[in-house]
Amino acid sequence: MTVYVDDAVTLWRGERWAHLMADTLDELHAMAGAIGLPRRAFQDRPSGAHYDVTADLREAALAHGAVAISRHRDRAQVRRVIARARELASPRP
Repeated sequence: MTVYVDDAVTLWRGERWAHLMADTLDELHAMAGAIGLPRRAFQDRPSGAHYDVTADLREAALAHGAVAISRHRDRAQVRRVIARARELASPRP
């Protein structure tokens, strides 16, 4: 099982942001807690269960063992990780 963090490419509020995703929700929440993210930051979206992280938090996640994935180089893997994140999201009525 693995936690992934994609490229910090989204510019918002003056910072670059990335997505923290995982093979399981337990792993995702554990990593988020390890890097100091509160549970309320969890994004349970139909597009995929994830946390948004700043570039600094991305580096912290990597230091805690997250695997870097690139939307530019690792397209097949990114699609698989996003598909898994979608499976983990709570179903909507």
